Amino acid sequence: MIVDAALYRGGERVPVEGSVDDLRAIRRQLHGDGDFMWVGLHEPGQAELDQLAEVFGLHELAIEDAVKAHQRPKLELYDDTLFMILKTLWYVDERDAVETGEISIFQGHDFVVTVRHGEGAGLREARAQLEDQHALLAHGPSAVLHAVCDAVVDGYERVAAELEIDVDEVELSVFSQELTRDSARIYVLKRELAEVRRAVQPLREPMRRFLSGQVELVPEETQVYFRDVADHLTRVSETTETLDGLLSTAFEAHLAQISVRQNEDLRKISAAAALIVVPTLIAGIYGMNFDHMPELGWSLGYAWALLLMVGASGGLLWIFKRSGWL
Repeated sequence: MIVDAALYRGGERVPVEGSVDDLRAIRRQLHGDGDFMWVGLHEPGQAELDQLAEVFGLHELAIEDAVKAHQRPKLELYDDTLFMILKTLWYVDERDAVETGEISIFQGHDFVVTVRHGEGAGLREARAQLEDQHALLAHGPSAVLHAVCDAVVDGYERVAAELEIDVDEVELSVFSQELTRDSARIYVLKRELAEVRRAVQPLREPMRRFLSGQVELVPEETQVYFRDVADHLTRVSETTETLDGLLSTAFEAHLAQISVRQNEDLRKISAAAALIVVPTLIAGIYGMNFDHMPELGWSLGYAWALLLMVGASGGLLWIFKRSGWL
């Protein structure tokens, strides 16, 4: 459905005559070279997008990508229309999960159409902030393109900050003295980082093209604003790579901790077995039914056997304690 349809003139939003659903009527109200309209839709159907294609002359391949969603972030040019796809990200703390959505952007000389899929990363706040920046809004449709990219990348930074907290928690858990099972959480976090990389990495090339002036629909006065977006995108990319490396190291440390604990447990079991085996050996010797055993006729033989058992066990216990086995 159409969430909002606005007309902008000279860096200001101006009232539109008629219904926001009548896009043809709104477009007829564009008078000067600086006038443009911004139409925002949320999960539209094929019929709505076909109407958009008819009103704004959008390419059928771009419309197909906008309908199907689940596309890779990319930038394409169709004659005098720019088509861009961005992945939106938001973090669900209860499940250590990164949820994804998608925004498709159609930009022409006098219009911008944004098609959003997913529950998160709405553009209402980005629209309001842009409408307060009259100097930037006066740049035309490219200002909307920048505002959407900036809002999406800001979402990436928030997700990266949450993942940093989770990775710190995993590191503390791995090196704690408690017996923990961190392998499952490490795997989940690495999977979520991979989701972030799938959104971030393909977007770096479009940002480079905007900055280098390779996209005609992004004028020179707007290019400088994309520098900040590109810097934030690079920072998020570097953060995700660092966090992925830390998780790999934490997983290796977790496996090493398990191996150390197993060795410690094995030493303790071996020491306990030795403490039992030596008295059993002594008892077994004096339990044999030979006629000619010197100690069998000795009146202190029983006390001697008990003392030998206790002494041998005590000696072993002292040796194991000193060596750290117990």
